[in-house]
Amino acid sequence: MTYVLETKNLTKKYKNTHALECINIKLEKGNIYGFVGQNGAGKTTLIRLITGLSFPTSGELYLFGQTGEKNLQDQRKRLGCMVETPALYPNMTAYQNLEIQRIQRGIPDKRVIEDTLELVGLMDTGKKKAKDFSLGMKQRLGIALALINDPEFLILDEPVNGLDPIGIVEVRKLIKRLNKEKGMTILISSHILDELYHTADHYIIISHGSILETLTQEELNEKCKKHIAINVDDVSIADTILEKELHTNNYKIMPDKTIRLYDYLDDIKSVSVALSRNNLIITGISLSGDSLEDYFIRRIGGDKCDQSV
Repeated sequence: MTYVLETKNLTKKYKNTHALECINIKLEKGNIYGFVGQNGAGKTTLIRLITGLSFPTSGELYLFGQTGEKNLQDQRKRLGCMVETPALYPNMTAYQNLEIQRIQRGIPDKRVIEDTLELVGLMDTGKKKAKDFSLGMKQRLGIALALINDPEFLILDEPVNGLDPIGIVEVRKLIKRLNKEKGMTILISSHILDELYHTADHYIIISHGSILETLTQEELNEKCKKHIAINVDDVSIADTILEKELHTNNYKIMPDKTIRLYDYLDDIKSVSVALSRNNLIITGISLSGDSLEDYFIRRIGGDKCDQSV
């Protein structure tokens, strides 16, 4: 499979500090990836490497299956990006800002400007200068600059930073529309965890320059789902007890033999009694499951794990 983005042991070092260390990720076409990490975790550094604003100390980076300096520069024409604060000309209108970007990128058709302004909801700004835009309008104009070349891969660094709730919803709808209607692959770096959950379908968690975990929306939901975590000496007997005595099939046996029971959340005692009277030794039984924010914080604050994806 050819990935939109693939990195192999990608490392960026500043003097004696590793901003990124042995990053291994693969981004498939057509997904929205939420890039999660605390300030200074390495999110913007990785984005700068992808977009060619900085260069790695070691490791390999592939865009659309291509690597090497010349090939990467060619493939970056298929990217659109907004890194940190949008770079706007404050005394120019939205149209004029896009016109400069169109000329710089060698796009011949002027109609792309109006098409892009309509896409981001800025068609009616007329002669209003960018310096007089609201923060939400400035963010949408920044996204418009990233979209003017109709990219296949869109990278947004903190696109809803500082926006009010209405502005956040507007940007979310735009991102989902781009993904659904154009099949655009999107990487969003953000520290607003709840908003990422409503926008992304895949997640990459980074901390201190290392990837902690990559997971899908379904995997995240499963990890966060409330359940009773049960550890016993004989899983096969417990399996029978849950079905025959507690009359439930709503459980899973995990690879480490922990049983996750999604029923009886308010009645752990009944579960414990049923297992005990069948001579099972219970080595652990507790209510488990995180809120989404708790899960991310726990992972970011936890130990590093294998980075292979």
